[in-house]
Amino acid sequence: MSATPEPQPRITLIGKPGCHLCDDARAIVERVAGDLGVGWHEVSILDDRELFERYAEQIPVTLVDGRQHDYWRVDEARLRAALGA
Repeated sequence: MSATPEPQPRITLIGKPGCHLCDDARAIVERVAGDLGVGWHEVSILDDRELFERYAEQIPVTLVDGRQHDYWRVDEARLRAALGA
């Protein structure tokens, strides 16, 4: 029996440690992803120069299915709508 691969996370949260807006965004993303049963992951702009150059002034940034969805704040209802809830 082989393990089935995990589906690609639908939500990506881009932020950095110590960012209070990122903490707020993470709480919303965790709640919405948990409610809807979708995967999510978080990446730090400090670990990726390209992300740093692109998003340093916008974090936190959320991507849905690889496309930029929101920045600075996560609107829970808008995120749910984007995920088809």
